[in-house]
Amino acid sequence: MSLVSHASAEAELAQLIERFEHWRQTRSTRREPIPDWLWEQATQLTASLPLARVAKRFRLNRQELKKQGEHYRQANPDAPAALPVPGFIEVKAESDWLAAGMEIDLQRPDGARLRIHYRAPQPPLTAVVQTFLEAR
Repeated sequence: MSLVSHASAEAELAQLIERFEHWRQTRSTRREPIPDWLWEQATQLTASLPLARVAKRFRLNRQELKKQGEHYRQANPDAPAALPVPGFIEVKAESDWLAAGMEIDLQRPDGARLRIHYRAPQPPLTAVVQTFLEAR
């Protein structure tokens, strides 16, 4: 399974937002159900982007998007699943590449992001990263 890069997923998100808006403007009635192909594309994006972010950008109910995603994955077992949320990952400083500086970019499933820049050989990041990942 190949993972879509974040930039590529963002580009897909922007294009799909335009498709959703076009459908909303051209549908015959306000109660017309969202077409399956739009649901399918939205659920595919949740494999690369947080479900909450996708739902918010498309103005969809999170639970309904989750339900549609489960339905899609049952019908298409080879489809990529949402990425698991990792626990704490330890990075050991074994070379001098840390001396030049380091940047850590973290994102929670709810879309919150944390970016850390540092030059210290072994900064005390454990507490900061664990607090960020556990906060909801």
